Amino acid sequence: MVKVEIVEEKEQHDPRSPYSSASSSRTSSSVSLSSVGSELDGEESFYERIVALADIVPPTTRQRISDRLGKTAGFIKGTGRVFGNLVWIVTTSALLVGLPLALVLEDEAKIVQQEQEMLAQQQGAQMLAPPGSMYPGQPQQKGVTPPGF
Repeated sequence: MVKVEIVEEKEQHDPRSPYSSASSSRTSSSVSLSSVGSELDGEESFYERIVALADIVPPTTRQRISDRLGKTAGFIKGTGRVFGNLVWIVTTSALLVGLPLALVLEDEAKIVQQEQEMLAQQQGAQMLAPPGSMYPGQPQQKGVTPPGF
């Protein structure tokens, strides 16, 4: 069972609060803002100012702002996750397919280069060799004659 008590409000005078006054009348709100501002110390931090805004902004507006910021943060987080997964897929695919392909192409280029060097050596040797000989420094061979002639 719940017991309900009615509590009467008592005016509390906090000497540190710039908004409390020594007068007991609620209608004496003629204290100017300049006098309230002069009572405040000038060392108020940015965080304290933001916290003080929580009292100014209505709860429904604060809730809407919080919801929108939450949705935006969730969207950015989800987009980052998808983008990260995409980068992972592209990177691993490039390593698994592209790297072996690049190595095979490099080996093929080396083989082609070696073949070209061999052809160039053979052509150089033929230019230096006397006509009719296959290789320089070897005696000339006569054509093949069948037996009996």
